[in-house]
Amino acid sequence: MKHRFIFAILMSLVLTFFMSAWLTYINLGAIDDFSHYWIAAWLLAWPAAGVISFICGPQIHQLAHKIAGKL
Repeated sequence: MKHRFIFAILMSLVLTFFMSAWLTYINLGAIDDFSHYWIAAWLLAWPAAGVISFICGPQIHQLAHKIAGKL
């Protein structure tokens, strides 16, 4: 359980960090306050993604095993 919690935190941190940067750039471009908007978006996305990762992680892990077994 500890590993699952740590994994959800780290995976959601990395994923939301880069995805929020990408989507902020797509929506706003390289504006002067880019980092402000990016960090604001990331701070909203990370907790939600962490909870979703923790809840859905085991099911996604099982699905990945099933898919990999069929390839």
